[in-house]
Amino acid sequence: MDGFIGEFFGTMILILLGAGTGAGLNLKRTYAKGSDWTFVCISWGLAVTMGIYVAGSLGSDGHLNPAVTISFALFGFFPWSKVLPYLFGQFLGAFIGAAIVILQFSPHFKATKDEASGNTVGIFATRPAIKSSIYNFLSEIIATFAFIFILLNLGNFTQGLKPFIVGTLILVVGTSLGTTTGFALNPARDWGPRLAYTLLPVPNKGSGEWNYAWIPMFGPLIGGILAASLESIIK
Repeated sequence: MDGFIGEFFGTMILILLGAGTGAGLNLKRTYAKGSDWTFVCISWGLAVTMGIYVAGSLGSDGHLNPAVTISFALFGFFPWSKVLPYLFGQFLGAFIGAAIVILQFSPHFKATKDEASGNTVGIFATRPAIKSSIYNFLSEIIATFAFIFILLNLGNFTQGLKPFIVGTLILVVGTSLGTTTGFALNPARDWGPRLAYTLLPVPNKGSGEWNYAWIPMFGPLIGGILAASLESIIK
């Protein structure tokens, strides 16, 4: 399966470090409890960087994101023959990364008794600051459009210092456009961990909030497709 291994391990590392940040931020009796949004964005940016390095070294293009893979393929930037292995690797890697976080932080989940005290799906998946389906959906489209349009102009982003550039891109999207919905940008990054939180035996867990999950699935896909279509017109 061409690219599966790289996408699996790269996405696993992305979620292991990213959701690990969410757990440290929200759960009781961790040293990071109560850290701020800048901390979150820096950590997720570096998580993406490290995931890309791992994926690239294991033979994939370091997409780690179905919105990247599908939009690139639709407009000829990526071969269709690799799409299914990439998608499978991304979703499975995200699930496994979240499962490892659940295992490591199990005592902290036990110490965090309910949603009100921080034991929520928001550790793993995105939630809006203000619930408004139309604007939440639009926010994900716009943020992902900006992310993928810039990504398309970076060339091969697994080489040299480019993974760090992608990480800074995640950082700036997070500190700007990401402040409304938590910037999923990535269906696998949201759905894989959301599913893990829902299915696995997490102590004291709250709702998986699947009524919101269509937004971080389809918003990034549409944003990515719009970005790739514009790039194909320009070039």
